[in-house]
Amino acid sequence: MHVVIMGCGRVGSSLANELESAGHSVAIIDQSRDAFRRLGSNFQGTTVTGVGFDRDTLVEAGIEKAEAFAAVSNGDNSNILAARVARETYGVKNVVARIYDPGRAEIYQRLGIPTVATVLWTSDQILRRILPDGSRSEWRDASGTIQLCEMHIDSAWFGNPVTRIENVTPARVAFITRLGEGIIPDEHTVLQDGDLVHVMVLEKDIPSVEAALGRSPEATS
Repeated sequence: MHVVIMGCGRVGSSLANELESAGHSVAIIDQSRDAFRRLGSNFQGTTVTGVGFDRDTLVEAGIEKAEAFAAVSNGDNSNILAARVARETYGVKNVVARIYDPGRAEIYQRLGIPTVATVLWTSDQILRRILPDGSRSEWRDASGTIQLCEMHIDSAWFGNPVTRIENVTPARVAFITRLGEGIIPDEHTVLQDGDLVHVMVLEKDIPSVEAALGRSPEATS
């Protein structure tokens, strides 16, 4: 898929190279042409000099065909503005903004603007937001039989109790990351928009759990 990144600092350049290595097309925006040196000589993506929330700049970067957008410049306001333009004007589905102030990040998160507070999360979590489908292995036992995986869940799961996942799949929910903090769920915990769900599952069951959580609970039951 095509990904647009605003900000070619350490995080932005790292994301760009990782995404390109994974086979995605990447365009990266920065106000300083010199910033693109961080990408290295092997980077084959598009570099655009300009302001990341300027529409002409975004169009040059291919925002109209983008499936993901990450705003990781060094300015909170610029990141939020760019993320809103990408989502609300161009309909980009997977959007995330890096915010330096954790308090502000939580406010924007509650308003439905996906954010990552840099003091809490790293570029790894940004990648999980940009590439949410399927699962991401976080740990496995010595035999390789059991894995702890972060699973993408369809939005239709939001509002359902965590126990519903365990009722319809062989997975067990180990914990949830919500607004950058870990939560150990109980029978009263309800899934919320933005939750990252981490499950313990047998390796052989991962494909079926991915498929079940990637569609609505009604389709799974």
